[in-house]
Amino acid sequence: MKTIYKIAKTELQTLFYSPIAWLILIIFTFQCSMAFSDLMSGLVRRESLGYGNYNATMGLYAGWRGLFTAVQSYLYLYIPLLTMSLMSREFGSGSIKLLYSSPVTNWQIILGKYASMMVYALVLMGVLSIFGIYTAFAVKDADIPLILSGMFGLYLLICAYAAIGLFMSSLTSYQIVAAVGTLAILAALSYVKGLWQEIDFVRDITFWLAISGRAGEFVNGLICSEDVIYFLIVIGLFLFMTVIRLQSRRQKSSWAVNFGKYAVVWFIAMLVGYLSSRPSLMSFYDVTRTKQNTLTPNSQDIVARMDGKLTITTYVNVMDDYYWIGMPSQKSYDLRRFRQYLRFKPDITMKYVYYYDSVKNMKNLEKRYPNMTFDQMVKRTLESTGLDTTKVLKPEQIRARIDLSGEYNRFVRLLERENGQKTFLRVFDDMIIFPGETEISAAFKRIVMKLPKVGFLTGHGERNTEREGDRDYNAFTQDKPFRYSLINQGFDFESVTLDKEVPADVNILVIAETRQP
Repeated sequence: MKTIYKIAKTELQTLFYSPIAWLILIIFTFQCSMAFSDLMSGLVRRESLGYGNYNATMGLYAGWRGLFTAVQSYLYLYIPLLTMSLMSREFGSGSIKLLYSSPVTNWQIILGKYASMMVYALVLMGVLSIFGIYTAFAVKDADIPLILSGMFGLYLLICAYAAIGLFMSSLTSYQIVAAVGTLAILAALSYVKGLWQEIDFVRDITFWLAISGRAGEFVNGLICSEDVIYFLIVIGLFLFMTVIRLQSRRQKSSWAVNFGKYAVVWFIAMLVGYLSSRPSLMSFYDVTRTKQNTLTPNSQDIVARMDGKLTITTYVNVMDDYYWIGMPSQKSYDLRRFRQYLRFKPDITMKYVYYYDSVKNMKNLEKRYPNMTFDQMVKRTLESTGLDTTKVLKPEQIRARIDLSGEYNRFVRLLERENGQKTFLRVFDDMIIFPGETEISAAFKRIVMKLPKVGFLTGHGERNTEREGDRDYNAFTQDKPFRYSLINQGFDFESVTLDKEVPADVNILVIAETRQP
């Protein structure tokens, strides 16, 4: 331990004797100060104009404009400049031979070098803590745990970057090459999320490997075991590979032996990563005061009543306007839309069924594919999407399996419990498109409990629930693509006449502008 401490101390002294560490610290402080000042002035302006500020801490640090969000977007520019000389300098100057000849192990060398980067990362966090302390005094009821969670995520991100940079520095004696190589690895880990998402097995691997957005959950106040373990895996993986690289330089061995060592390390990392990403093995902690990253108590109660497994089958009509939501390349993103529910019910199974059939709004298709028959439109669409045609059901095949005509053959999900209860979960014709917690919980509620029923009086010239129009209630009661219709908000409805008793199961009776006695 003393040896690691001495190496780390020496590395820090060397780091701060050079202008790079100081320059990065100054630039980092300046950028953070400018961003924070701009955000704080915006809050003050809103307050002075009388708009008020809801959840000011979240607005300052998280969201798409927050301080921590901005910081994580340019951290990758700093770390390669710090790590490029960690091992490259030793190789270039020949001082590595002194380390080899001394009673120091490879692990002590690497851990000492890495510890210096961890300390420097703490210095950067110290800069951010200044803004946190100011917020604690300037903002009433500031959400301090949210700030600490964001700093924790950024610290893990810097440590992961440092481990990658240390490994790249061990590969070459040229510092510039090490810096560029680190940037290349970080770029690859950022963009790998979008690669080969059409392939089922590869999709999970590449999506998990991506480092982009990993700190975002911490910044928003949600600490997930999967994200913590991911950073620990990345750090451990690159430290192990650095030690293997150093060992191969110190003691010559065949490429097969070295390759085997790298393969074992990668296999263990992937295995641990796979296990940590299983919903049943994941843990969550929402540090926000309002628990905004967690389902509301009512939604949690609905999920708790759902005993047995739940299967969500997504029916994707490739001719529908919303087909892209369920494409193979979007499955990983689609799964994350149910992440909050998987937290409380990890045994949810997702399935996808692809088919083609006529749609309600054929005019859109005719504009996209003029002078084509429907079969020609289908052929062109399948060619464009790259779907395996053998896995796309024909109209007669999908109709034999399920009747989706009542859903207008749109993109829709079927929620089905083990006991056979089922209902549909829809997307909507608005700017948001996707169902939120309200709509998802309403659909879940439909298969776990009896819904309140709204009765609409008829026979006296009232507003009609069947007719479409500004005066009538079709959209309000049963328009399926309309988010706020009763059937999408957890209500049933029926028409009621006064020539007999109002049914006992009607909880609310609506008398909408009677015009006749």
